[in-house]
Amino acid sequence: MTTAGLLTVRGRFADGAVRDLGVDLQRPTVSRLFAGQLPEAVVKTIPYLFTLCAHAQRVAAQAALAAAQGQARRPVDSRELWIEVLHENLWRLLLDWPPALGLAADNGAFINWRNGRQGPASLEATRRLVADTLRPLAEKCLKILVDRGDDHPAAPPSELDAEPWLAYWQGMAGDMPGLSRPASISAAYRRRLAEVDAAVAALGAGTPFPVEAAGNEGWGVGQTLTARGVLTHAVHVVDGKVASFRVQAPTDSHFANAGSLAALLGNGRLADVEQARQVVNQAILALDPCLPYVVEVHDA
Repeated sequence: MTTAGLLTVRGRFADGAVRDLGVDLQRPTVSRLFAGQLPEAVVKTIPYLFTLCAHAQRVAAQAALAAAQGQARRPVDSRELWIEVLHENLWRLLLDWPPALGLAADNGAFINWRNGRQGPASLEATRRLVADTLRPLAEKCLKILVDRGDDHPAAPPSELDAEPWLAYWQGMAGDMPGLSRPASISAAYRRRLAEVDAAVAALGAGTPFPVEAAGNEGWGVGQTLTARGVLTHAVHVVDGKVASFRVQAPTDSHFANAGSLAALLGNGRLADVEQARQVVNQAILALDPCLPYVVEVHDA
């Protein structure tokens, strides 16, 4: 979501398991900065406040504001958005997952791709990177990756569905719409690989990037996809100005409490506190927070 803020995950290792698991998600409340602002000013500000997935953030904001005001949504640059999804997925798969499994990151291949990702040969370069670098590395990772519990099939990705969010935003539904979480750590890893393939195919086919919106009487919700899941923006516009604004990113849902992390850790026995830290780190990567994080697991 934004580089500001910090996620801290704490626990203690005892009797072969992580006990008293807790999460502390700290991030600045930026939405209140938009109160009283003109909609166009909000759209211009969004990419500067949310440095990760900045294009998706802008698109979701535009969709929410247009729906609130009964206006047509602006066209989006689908190529730009698919490349953004690829950037975030490849960053995790090439730079973060290998060290979490005791392997070397492939910084050079990623940096070369990143430097040319906006050029005319980006599609072919992406295909080469996936075939020559990502696939061999992923095979090594999957051989090492062991879930603590049963390895269930990957959960279906969350779908865009703005109407339930609009009802919640307007106070007509008591519960916030849920977000699907991976069934296991390795399922999350495999799903990320599948998302890379899907994004490459969409980029090659010129597939429109998914965006959805719903709104009425000054209330609006805009949704789009990111590498981490569904991003939702909700806005209330009164007399041509923003009265309230909310951003709900996957990180906010996954790390609202320790439930999602605990489910991924399962009941498998851990050998020592170092292995406990490694597995907790893998579970965090499976849920993929959009801000820096630290792991504090101590031996009881």
